[in-house]
Amino acid sequence: MIKRAVFPGSFDPITLGHENIIRRAMPLFDEIIVAVGLNIEKKNYFKVEDRIDWIKHVFADCPNIKVDSYSGLTVDYCRDIEASYILRGLRTSADFEFERTVGQVNKKLHPSIETIFLLTTPEYTSINSSIVRDVYKNGGDVSSFIPKEVKLPKV
Repeated sequence: MIKRAVFPGSFDPITLGHENIIRRAMPLFDEIIVAVGLNIEKKNYFKVEDRIDWIKHVFADCPNIKVDSYSGLTVDYCRDIEASYILRGLRTSADFEFERTVGQVNKKLHPSIETIFLLTTPEYTSINSSIVRDVYKNGGDVSSFIPKEVKLPKV
């Protein structure tokens, strides 16, 4: 059986922290699906098509990394595509508390799906998409926070 993991998120935009987690997880799984979650209640800044395109460019050198989008519960998406693992990155203890709760609910809903946590490397701990968007919207240079393949439109 293929070891397939889903790395879900909004990736609005993808950051160097996201890329780092995915690349470090590659040896652990046969395939990783970077799954852009579509949530109609959440206002995203960048178009989903752009976010998917950026992720594909970042991982163009990685045949075992796939990109998809989904809506609904992540565990239902995992079940639908026969993924046994959900991959999550942890930057802080607050991330852990939130992700632990979500992971426990997911385990209750679909006991066969495991949540795997990887700690963010120290240099990426302060980076998140919200901060990157705020810097970007205010005309700041975000090049040290996002992969070089991500070409954001001019503000």
